[in-house]
Amino acid sequence: MADSALVNAWYRGAAWLWLLRPLELLYRVLASLRRTAFRRGVFSVYRCPRPVVVVGNITAGGTGKTPVVITLVSALQQAGLRPGVISRGYGGRAPEYPVVVEEGSDPRECGDEPLLIHTATGCPVVVDPDRTRAVRTLLARFDIDLVISDDGLQHYALARDYERVLVDGERGLGNGWCLPAGPLREPAARLESVDAVIYRGGEQQGASFRYEPVGLRRLVDGEQRTLDPTLIGSEVYAVAGIGQPEQFFAMLESAGFRLHRRSFPDHHRFVAADFKDMTGLPVIMTEKDAVKCAHLAGPGAWSLGIRVDLPPAIIAQVCRLAGHAGVPPG
Repeated sequence: MADSALVNAWYRGAAWLWLLRPLELLYRVLASLRRTAFRRGVFSVYRCPRPVVVVGNITAGGTGKTPVVITLVSALQQAGLRPGVISRGYGGRAPEYPVVVEEGSDPRECGDEPLLIHTATGCPVVVDPDRTRAVRTLLARFDIDLVISDDGLQHYALARDYERVLVDGERGLGNGWCLPAGPLREPAARLESVDAVIYRGGEQQGASFRYEPVGLRRLVDGEQRTLDPTLIGSEVYAVAGIGQPEQFFAMLESAGFRLHRRSFPDHHRFVAADFKDMTGLPVIMTEKDAVKCAHLAGPGAWSLGIRVDLPPAIIAQVCRLAGHAGVPPG
């Protein structure tokens, strides 16, 4: 994950980034050559016998893919389909791959996001940097109707039937340059070839979504409470180890909480010492962080649940890929 100072420079258009333009131009050329090589058969491409849907982005850093994947998987399950998920498992380091995620899997091995997806949906999830091998394992172990790839837009060794790209509606594409002078993994023109672009926090009708907080869950026992400061205390420690913590903090402040902010790097490997100075007040963290902290943060720790309203047309398109026309109500 890119250093936060560099990320800030990308999105505010820092003048010194011009010094990196020669590297940026080289990156563009290599990215184009690589994609062309896969398209022309120079490198082998695996075609899965089930439809493959990629949920990815063209920018480095978090755009909120995991809640979208969870929402999509849940909608497909409600429509009677059996999706399976593959992931790189960023932040995890397993002794060997592939890793089939199960209840109680170690997030230090499988990664926090795959564990959260499995925990939230019960969906089969396989983690492997080699996404082709992940798909083969998924097909061998589970009876599924389609594959959802959490990220992997640039993993051209795996053929795909549908590409959905997430873009931050507020930050956009930054300065519009590729790495390392900007946040783009591929040139912005890549968006013209995908099946759907959806904007987090954007105003594009039928192509945008927002996160809506739905309540709190206590880590130690799973107790659910509404997002009401009077129920747990209005002054809290707010803990976030995600790509854009400010959005998480803003949700809590909008609900009326007074925050002591604690930001950590994205995919941070929490240890008990991270919470040693968080005493006397409740702790609220993201769901992604909570899967790593159930036995670390103490009895006063809660996670903030969020809901994503995906455009119904996108869910319908994915259902049709698997030969299912139904879209769940609501």
